[in-house]
Amino acid sequence: MFFGIQNSFGLKLKFYDNGIDKVWTEYSIPEHFQGYPGVAHGGFIAAMLDEVCSRTAMISDSNHFMMTAKMDIKYRCPVPVDHLLRIIGKLTKSRDRILQAEGYIYLDDETIAAQSSVILVDIPEATLDESKLQELGWEMISD
Repeated sequence: MFFGIQNSFGLKLKFYDNGIDKVWTEYSIPEHFQGYPGVAHGGFIAAMLDEVCSRTAMISDSNHFMMTAKMDIKYRCPVPVDHLLRIIGKLTKSRDRILQAEGYIYLDDETIAAQSSVILVDIPEATLDESKLQELGWEMISD
């Protein structure tokens, strides 16, 4: 739970949703996540896009956990560390146990720095231990 708000090693991100098809958060990537001086590591960018896309499954059910089956990423420009970013996930298609979403990372000047297209599938219920969710600070905040 890298993104849980009570995870002592996590990023403490608060995710918000519009109740329909959009999830967002804001974050300034600390310098210790840089891959090159002043530029965020691409793997960290991928993790943020993956998380915001998977959170779209939770808009109508905060306990609907899914895992990424496929993820395509376009890195459009370097993402600077220590600058406030807007990270948005948009639900594009949902059927049965499969969901498609898009993720975007915006710089403060509205430039799209990175974007993703993600296919998510349900996690088998037998592998989930929902008793740990509150302990890890897992929640979605409706707008």
